[in-house]
Amino acid sequence: MANAPKFQEEYAAKIPAMTLLAGLGWSFLSPQEALTKRGGKQDQVVLREVLRNVLSKRTFHYAGKTYPLSENSIDNIISHLCSPALNEGLRHANEAIYNHLMYGIPVTEFVDGKKVTPTVSIIDWQNPDNNQFHFTEEYTVTRAGGFDSRRPDLVCFVNGLPLVVIEAKRPDGNSQKGPTINEGISQSLRNQRPDEVPHLFAYSQLLLSVNGIDGRYGTVETPEKFWAAWKEEDISDAEMLALKNKALDDATLQHLFDHRDKRDLSWYQNLIAGGELMVTGQDKLLISLLSKERLFDMIRYFTIFDKKIGKIVGRYQQVFGIKRLLERIQKRNSKGGREGGVIWHTTGSGKSFTMV
Repeated sequence: MANAPKFQEEYAAKIPAMTLLAGLGWSFLSPQEALTKRGGKQDQVVLREVLRNVLSKRTFHYAGKTYPLSENSIDNIISHLCSPALNEGLRHANEAIYNHLMYGIPVTEFVDGKKVTPTVSIIDWQNPDNNQFHFTEEYTVTRAGGFDSRRPDLVCFVNGLPLVVIEAKRPDGNSQKGPTINEGISQSLRNQRPDEVPHLFAYSQLLLSVNGIDGRYGTVETPEKFWAAWKEEDISDAEMLALKNKALDDATLQHLFDHRDKRDLSWYQNLIAGGELMVTGQDKLLISLLSKERLFDMIRYFTIFDKKIGKIVGRYQQVFGIKRLLERIQKRNSKGGREGGVIWHTTGSGKSFTMV
């Protein structure tokens, strides 16, 4: 039984997370495919091949005409994105990348001999389907010292950039060590240290720790006590159940399980043959945070950098409080006036951040 914990981790937490991500529209890459897309280099964390493919479709406008980006501009953007400024610390590097994601990167182009400086967006925020969504498992990344490596359980990429890192643990906590979700959190915090794989976390927007039953989330440098649970208010239980039990086509299933032991696929097929699967806390967290539109919302509207505290991602009360507030102020009564309202806060629930 030496391999029992691994077995439990895989079957209880990781495979369910992978099949759910596939159901949410993320495309799976086997560890080998992911390695190929980063040029076979384990010290590179961006899937350059994917990023190049996305940028090759980007255009800019000048004098009423549309032009494709030059190879030179594409190379410049890639080298810019692939060398995060970690010399000033992870938080600084992460904020610089975040700003590139939000505001694009300016490039220099020449049209008929005239110099033009368009700003190129890395992510199409308006149309999520205009982006490429991939995920992989056991993503091996060489440590900063260059000797050994770390292997986060699951990494999710948008346009080749690793924006989400997930640690999947077995469900049964050893009572001495506390719940296994905390193991995933401490692993995530360790991996962000300067001598570990900070170059992976320079891109991170959401970090998750799940154990098959439940999960917590944070972002870069979030202290363990602030990793939060999520309570969903907009996606109904029925929608969650439908997503959890969405049948994957044969090609997707083959691709997910091809590089694994044959028993893994038959285990999964037996599981789904047994009737409708219940939605776990892990499923709820993944659907609530990693559905494409919701992930984009969380990154764009509910992430801030605070001088003192660092990077903060919204908690569910803040997210839904803001959503309800925006709905309220867009409504008008029969006389054309707006309705008021109150957002009620308990002490320490982050009201100043909600207001930001």
